[in-house]
Amino acid sequence: MTHIVWTYLTYLAISVALTVWVAKTLHRNGRIFLVDAFGGNEALADSVNHLLVVGFYLINVGYVALALKEDRTPQNLQGVLETLSGKVGVVLLVLGAMHFFNLLVFSRMRKKALRQMIPPVLPAPPLVNMAARV
Repeated sequence: MTHIVWTYLTYLAISVALTVWVAKTLHRNGRIFLVDAFGGNEALADSVNHLLVVGFYLINVGYVALALKEDRTPQNLQGVLETLSGKVGVVLLVLGAMHFFNLLVFSRMRKKALRQMIPPVLPAPPLVNMAARV
């Protein structure tokens, strides 16, 4: 096989493996935030968590597929490694951005849920002037 085919296959293997690993990590650790954000409703949190992971896979695997094509054909091992480095580096940046986006969403959901759990502030009782009563 040519260098470009090996580059494509290696790129796909690394990118899909990284995407699966990040998605599993987000799914496992994001559940805690979602349960808290949904006021302890575990069924709703699990459902939203699953939907978020599906969306994460669709976006990232879709990007990996779109970014597969390489205009320059590597001629040797150095070219293969440089091409892989660039492609996998961009995938890592996209995965990192998606991770921080998910953290931002979870954080905002949690803050909103915490605000709703705070009891309303009651007005202070009127001050009684004891000297006026005497």
